[in-house]
Amino acid sequence: MNNNIEENLDLEDELFEHYRFEVPKGQAFLRIDKYLMYLIPNATRNKIQNAATNGNIFVNDIPVKSNYKVKPFDVITVMLSHPPFENRVDPEDIPLDIVYEDDALLLINKPPGLVVHPGHGNYTGTLVNALAFHFENLPMNSSERPGLVHRIDKDTSGLLVVAKTEAAMTHLAKQFEAKTTEREYIALVWGNVVADSGTIEGNLARHLKDRMQMAVFDDPEIGKPAITHYKVLERFGYVTLVSCKLETGRTHQIRAHMKHIGHPLFNDERYGGHLILKGTTFTKYKQFIENCFKALPRQALHAKTLGFVHPTTGEMMRFDTELPQDFKDCIEKWQNYVKSHNVEDEL
Repeated sequence: MNNNIEENLDLEDELFEHYRFEVPKGQAFLRIDKYLMYLIPNATRNKIQNAATNGNIFVNDIPVKSNYKVKPFDVITVMLSHPPFENRVDPEDIPLDIVYEDDALLLINKPPGLVVHPGHGNYTGTLVNALAFHFENLPMNSSERPGLVHRIDKDTSGLLVVAKTEAAMTHLAKQFEAKTTEREYIALVWGNVVADSGTIEGNLARHLKDRMQMAVFDDPEIGKPAITHYKVLERFGYVTLVSCKLETGRTHQIRAHMKHIGHPLFNDERYGGHLILKGTTFTKYKQFIENCFKALPRQALHAKTLGFVHPTTGEMMRFDTELPQDFKDCIEKWQNYVKSHNVEDEL
């Protein structure tokens, strides 16, 4: 169950080195999963294989699979998404926008800027700190994070479901793994998305050069399959408002997929969307974009809809939330721009 939960967590963290080994001279060729089993305390072969599948085991700085044969002088590192020490979670009185709550779960509308759980550079002031204050005895996932079944990035706003019991956590995690949940995001992306709708498919794994980014790989042996269905909601010439429905829930899936098809999210600094990628060279246009960035000082992504089967009642539940004010303000600026400019002539 815990491994299933980790599949659903949209990782915001960078990777942290937990173990480093140099293979000694004279070592016979041996599968890396067997080799590490004898070096890492309490490690099972299955755990090591899962780490390799998740792209967390590197040999000479290159991710390898569990069947890789180690050889003398190889440098092996095991990198995980949390620091190599146990984070203490202090309860903090941080207000929560609770959309729904019962004995099994709660739905939270996360504001932009709120980190979901403690990690590198954000050890306090997170959603998990707030949960520890407002609720007692929440079930722990495999990373010792109370209640979390999935997560969204710090600067993405929108809906999160939190489990209040072990049974609810197990049930919800299985739904995410089986891809039976409904997840719709609203995104503002650079460029005119020509097709009214479409599907983006491509395995996602960490970028080979920038470990803070995810990238699409054609090699089926690299990364994990990811599928995003998109639909155009409104066109503004230089940017497009789209709905994205997730069939899978990979790290930075929408951000990486939209960049892959040439439409990075508006003001997404990590994926290059904080630059003026489309438009005119006029000074007034540059000032207009800067004003949009000020209105929406983050990537333009909002988790609008979340649907799932209730773990206790078996009822199909579906929740919607409005776009936050910063997103609305940015869209309004673009609507006004289109009204006052002949964008088609400028294209």
